Amino acid sequence: MIASIIGFACLLIMVFLRLPLAFAMGVVGFFGFWYLVDYNWMAAMSMAARRIIDTGQDYSLSVIPLFILMGNFVTKAGLSKELYQACNAFVGHRKGGLSMSTILACGGFSAICGSSLATSATMSKVAMPPMRKYGYSDGLASASIAAGGTLGILIPPSVMLVIYGLLTESSIRELFAAGFIPGVLGIVLYLMAVRWVVYRDPTSAPPGERMSWKERLIALKGIASTIMLFVLVMGGIYIGAFTPTEAAGIGACGAFALAFFRGALNYQVMREILLDTAKTSAALFAVVISALILSNFVNRAGLPDALIEMIVAVEMSPYLAMAVILMIYILLGCVFESMSMMLLTVPIFFPVVVQMGFDPIWFGIVVVVVTEISLITPPVGLNVFVLSGVIKDIKTSTIFKGVVPFWVADMVRLAIIVLIPGVALLLPQIMYS
Repeated sequence: MIASIIGFACLLIMVFLRLPLAFAMGVVGFFGFWYLVDYNWMAAMSMAARRIIDTGQDYSLSVIPLFILMGNFVTKAGLSKELYQACNAFVGHRKGGLSMSTILACGGFSAICGSSLATSATMSKVAMPPMRKYGYSDGLASASIAAGGTLGILIPPSVMLVIYGLLTESSIRELFAAGFIPGVLGIVLYLMAVRWVVYRDPTSAPPGERMSWKERLIALKGIASTIMLFVLVMGGIYIGAFTPTEAAGIGACGAFALAFFRGALNYQVMREILLDTAKTSAALFAVVISALILSNFVNRAGLPDALIEMIVAVEMSPYLAMAVILMIYILLGCVFESMSMMLLTVPIFFPVVVQMGFDPIWFGIVVVVVTEISLITPPVGLNVFVLSGVIKDIKTSTIFKGVVPFWVADMVRLAIIVLIPGVALLLPQIMYS
């Protein structure tokens, strides 16, 4: 256990020195394993090589670049604007309606994009101009985009859920099913947060224009293809028509067709999409492989077993131990971005959580919800910094102040999922029990 503690101290130092996470985890995992096998270079190199080869040949990993490719095609197709217009047609005339439209559009866009940062950056260009036009406060307008963007890593298809499934060898289709209700719950609580802000300060969110039913039906017609794509991909996974990897391939082809028939593709755009997909996939593969190397070191060092023995020794109940784990996650969310936090902690906490009798699918949803919270938690909240980079005339402090009600809503959702596991496990149990 002492070796693992020293290893994690070195890892944190390298992370704070801004070294790439994949490099830091790989170095600590390799040299930690080398130390534990009595300085045997061949054993350490064999372990690392085996992890690289096995992971590179893992067919299930192909789901990552395919979902990333799907999200890139969807972004270029301009579906975000149509989603926002459809949501605005129904609720935009209410006080706070444009913020509500933003939340709903973020939820819909994230369902076919899978990336929080992409959702925030894209929706900021679509939703911010109309909110400013009608006199929305900068705090509420920017916060609704930053918070809505966090839905991208939970509502399936979610790259974060895929990576968690690969790290823990959990069923990806069950994780996708488990993420649906908590994702919808997040949308509902965010809408309530908007209503709370409007109740406190009605001038922060004036009503927009009321649209006729004819205009509403036209707006709905514009998102028919988007709904069909989501139903095709996720419906096929849920009913078992095809695997998540096959669904990702079908989704990427469907998104390509949407972008092509909308005239959004040319040689330059295709080149950008393919290069971005390749770069993002390579980066994710690197951190996943490094996390698995680190996991080998952590397990051989006996850290999970030591934590379990400690919990038994102090007679800590499983729920109290889970509360401690969640507190660690929330504190880490103040200094780590979401992917780093998940990759660093899951190899340690997952064996402990399973040993205490908790469901691994449920724990996956809890981890992703906590990492969602980190995206809007100061001082590192990545969604906030992405948004401030796109909307340069709004201070970061203004956005952080605006996201407070949404952060509280996220904490309420986390408490509901922890105290009522059925919220996350209902669909997997109904569909796959």
